Amino acid sequence: MFEVHFQSFEDRGERAAGAPRLAALRAELKRRGLEGLIVPHADRYQNEYVPPCAERLAWLTGFTGSAGVAIVLDDRAAIFVDGRYLVQVRDEVDPSAFDIEHLVEHPPAAWIEENLRPGAKLAYSPWLHTADGAERLAKACETAGGSLVAVHDNPFDACWNDRPSPPIGAVVLHDLRYAGEDAAAKLARVRAEMGKHRADALIVSDPQAVSWLFNIRGSDVPHIPVVLAFAIVPMTGKPTIYVDDRKLSGDIRNRLAALADLRAPGEFEPDLAALGKSQRAVQLDPSLCPDAVVRLIVENGGKVLRGSDPIVPMKAVKNAAEIAGARAAQQRDGAAVTRFLAWFDREAPRGKLTEIDAVEALESFRRDTGLLKDISFPTIVGAGPDGAIVHYRVTRKTNRRIAPGELFLVDSGGQYEDGTTDITRTLAVGAPNAAMRKDFTLVLKGHIAIARAVFPDGTTGAQLDPLARQFLWRDGLDFDHGTGHGVGSYLSVHEGPARISKLGTAPLKRGMILSNEPGYYRPGAYGIRIENLVLVTEAAPVADAEKPLNAFETLTLAPIDRRLIEPALLTQEEAAWLDAYHVRVGDALAPLVDAQTRDWLTGACAPLAKAR
Repeated sequence: MFEVHFQSFEDRGERAAGAPRLAALRAELKRRGLEGLIVPHADRYQNEYVPPCAERLAWLTGFTGSAGVAIVLDDRAAIFVDGRYLVQVRDEVDPSAFDIEHLVEHPPAAWIEENLRPGAKLAYSPWLHTADGAERLAKACETAGGSLVAVHDNPFDACWNDRPSPPIGAVVLHDLRYAGEDAAAKLARVRAEMGKHRADALIVSDPQAVSWLFNIRGSDVPHIPVVLAFAIVPMTGKPTIYVDDRKLSGDIRNRLAALADLRAPGEFEPDLAALGKSQRAVQLDPSLCPDAVVRLIVENGGKVLRGSDPIVPMKAVKNAAEIAGARAAQQRDGAAVTRFLAWFDREAPRGKLTEIDAVEALESFRRDTGLLKDISFPTIVGAGPDGAIVHYRVTRKTNRRIAPGELFLVDSGGQYEDGTTDITRTLAVGAPNAAMRKDFTLVLKGHIAIARAVFPDGTTGAQLDPLARQFLWRDGLDFDHGTGHGVGSYLSVHEGPARISKLGTAPLKRGMILSNEPGYYRPGAYGIRIENLVLVTEAAPVADAEKPLNAFETLTLAPIDRRLIEPALLTQEEAAWLDAYHVRVGDALAPLVDAQTRDWLTGACAPLAKAR
């Protein structure tokens, strides 16, 4: 029906291959005199989304989600995933080969303490674990009476015979009109922070930070326009970027060379060792940096200054150009999403659409903008019970027909040079029942509570998170994921340090962009999630306020399905917020859509009193 470019519907899971691959890995471990191995979903750069050559966890277990870890011992194995993936992991992983554990409630360290035999050697690749993570694992092994052993020649890779080649996506410059600050100014800010710690050099190990700092973008990782590269920033002199030369055109190479020395990735390890031998004080973030980097510096006599990466908060606080870009991207994307919503409302009640049809249509509407660079993550769509699977990914095998009387959840986003988008809408197909309307309205109340929040400067996401859950809690309900995550500027759709969740300890600062996405999932029936992106701004003045106050500006523009709302459950203030939001949506999007969609939009944005 529609052409699709940026995602596949092939079944990537290889559940049946899990047991024989596990047996092959155990044989390799035995040959090396090791009792076990930790296999994380990670690459050398600690990315959330990794290139195909780093999908070790998927190859071993069949699990295709973006967060997880497996531990293989000679007599048992387990895979750990968070609450988003508990349904998916049971579909994709052979339970006779791997026990399934909750990553948060029963983390790998606790499992190791319970299952590692005294004297056993548990191997790990120091490039695939952060320094902080490796320390936690080592402590768990010690508690169990065993030991954590670093292996630089990963036993896993000896078993993966058909491993894909590393990516060599072209590096491009991120235009100053979108970046808002040139690389030289960013380097000056970074060095000012380094000076506070008396650091001789800073290790930049996160590709998002490297890409932001040098105003470059790439295509090494699906849907995230980062360049897979490390960098070293000295206190004086040129920084060094470690990047595959095949990614650089002549012009890009010359322009980058004016700012930084360009060296092959293979030179990174000897240069780290040289830093250590020169006894330099090297600053790095142990929560982001591979353990191998720390080891190379310390074992060669260097001093490591541990602390948070100074680039992370700089990148998270968007400047005026990035904020203007975000608003433009959200309006453009909102028009594309609204065209999809109008199309869906016409077609879905006929009972012929499938989940894949919806994904293809939505991507097509985004591509029609002429400015879409990629989707920001594989689109999540779920009809009926599939919507209850938080990170469900439709395949040709699981593709479900969308039936009248169901709910349909669609979570999607786009990558544009001026901004990254992420939006979720839950849609009624035909007439919703009372339970659907009640559950949806409880979620909506939480969404509005976050959107309307006013909070002192320095408030963390953990402090705001209960606002989104309070109405569900009163009914004995909850959702097993965070309420919101940070979002990059033409970078990752998931960006630290801030998040709205039970674990969100970073203060929310003006200029940060986060998602607002509470949900509820009734297993076997439906899923509900309502997501907009919000910008932290200065709140309206409050008389006699004792502290500076912040608020959220909602950036995302697209109608929320009023047919799913039970108006009697909303307060007057909540209903007023929704009506005002829909006025904004209508005013902003009407000039950008076709006449048929504009007519639909008028009805979709009518005051709540006219919902029925």
